[in-house]
Amino acid sequence: MTVRDSPAPQSAPVGALQAAIFDVDGVLLASPHERAWREALAGFADPALFTTALYQRVVAGKPRMSGARAALEALGVKDVEHQVVRYADRKQKRLEALIEEGSVAAFPDAVRFVQALAGLGWPMAVASSSKNANGMMRLIHLGSGQSLLDVFSANVCGRDLPRGKPDPAIFLMAAAELHIDPFHCFVIEDAPAGVQAARAGNMMALGVARNSDVASLRTAGAELVVTSLDDVAVEALVDGRLCGRAV
Repeated sequence: MTVRDSPAPQSAPVGALQAAIFDVDGVLLASPHERAWREALAGFADPALFTTALYQRVVAGKPRMSGARAALEALGVKDVEHQVVRYADRKQKRLEALIEEGSVAAFPDAVRFVQALAGLGWPMAVASSSKNANGMMRLIHLGSGQSLLDVFSANVCGRDLPRGKPDPAIFLMAAAELHIDPFHCFVIEDAPAGVQAARAGNMMALGVARNSDVASLRTAGAELVVTSLDDVAVEALVDGRLCGRAV
């Protein structure tokens, strides 16, 4: 078990938290987004250069066009403005094929965490820039005819917004649809851009380091970083506090 805390939280005092907002890809689901981005690169750049570290640093959490542009620029592709639409479209087609093939799975620790918060009666929202997020969550069955998507009382996935993460718009929209002040929400994210968006929206951020990226999530501003959501102290959330389980 590994739990690392950042310095004392600045967004909300003890007892202030009342609701949770979840990112999807990398937090709830092991989805094929990264694979689709990588495989779609053939003809633009060497796919082997599209590493997990690069994906997390410049693409994860961003809308499709922003992610495509960021990836091509990071890889030094020439004439990005003329290539970006074609790359984004190719990535989307590859992603849809991978989803159809069944290349989507839920992280067991995430399902346990969601169910624990549901047991507390907490309002929960799901917020992803991906327009495929809802379809992927419907594929995850929790029993009693319920899918993972059904657990959330607010869903702002795939909304068209003027700016993507690290802009806080998507998380502020989620808080509004939960009818909870952002000050009383915390966001669960696996990407630095998502953590930055949460903090920009005056929300606490819980970073999930599934790719050995504890340092980058802490640098982005996460108050708590864990390698598994099983390491979050659910009993502390009863009192509105975000902290790790005692080791």
